[in-house]
Amino acid sequence: MAPTLESESTAAGDTAFPAERSVPVSVVVPVKNESANIRDCLEHLRWAREVFVVDSASTDDTCDIATSMGAAVVQFKWDGRYPKKKNWAIENLPFTTDWILIVDADEHIVPELAQEIAQTIAAPGDKAGFYINRKFIFLGSWIRHCGYYPSWNLRLLRRGRGRYERISDSADTRSGDNEVHEHVICEGPTGSLRHDMLHYAFPTIDVFMEKHNRYSNWEALVQYENLRGGLPRNFFGHELERRRFMKSVASKLPFRPTLRFIYAYCLRAGFLDGRRGFTFCRLLAAYEFLCVAKLNELRWKGGRKSKPASGKGHS
Repeated sequence: MAPTLESESTAAGDTAFPAERSVPVSVVVPVKNESANIRDCLEHLRWAREVFVVDSASTDDTCDIATSMGAAVVQFKWDGRYPKKKNWAIENLPFTTDWILIVDADEHIVPELAQEIAQTIAAPGDKAGFYINRKFIFLGSWIRHCGYYPSWNLRLLRRGRGRYERISDSADTRSGDNEVHEHVICEGPTGSLRHDMLHYAFPTIDVFMEKHNRYSNWEALVQYENLRGGLPRNFFGHELERRRFMKSVASKLPFRPTLRFIYAYCLRAGFLDGRRGFTFCRLLAAYEFLCVAKLNELRWKGGRKSKPASGKGHS
């Protein structure tokens, strides 16, 4: 069970969730072996009209827990091609509401945010989707700096008005059957919600390394193939577009792991997060090294494929 932060417990005391199953929104929770997280996640979603847990053949009791808590469990079997799990869910699940909310199993929708979602979709105006900010929890505490806050993601969207971007022609980015770093492309104007969700992404260093080993596969392939689909890279655009722009610039710099640490710890004030901030920034530097090493691995393999066999048939 995830630790309870002061911000979450305070919220539970001051603001109640909307009545159970009262908010006309359909929640999608992609999972695989999430028995450690799924119960707490679903406890924070009891207000939603319907919740779909989209599973990838879990071998633990994730599905049993989800079913016992009233969620509809749907199995997804990836065939190595598009669509991946989240886009498949958006396109194929039998939603009965006009609004879809994407929530990962290690995320909590706190009461203030649930109330805001209910009020927002009751009078959305012309908006086709809404961005939600996330607070990343590392080793039990919120990482307030290090470049990890704010962290905006478009998670609430009108049905039929958005889908996750497609960056690579090959769906197999060696990062699994679920969209990892891809973001939602929305057809129409968007807004932003005021309250944050809590993201218990990295409860241990082991979990951080396991996830970022997969993430670095995606990062390396995107840079190797010079992929530019999906969100634009725009310094003057939305925060996600600026981040894509900065990543494209940083990818061309030398000494990337060292620069990543300096950026996160010094320029983005990671030192204000104390020992956890130092550890987190060192781990980010290790992640950057993995991205560089895997990119070089792809280049070396590509170079070998393009060269003739050594000495054979040549004078």
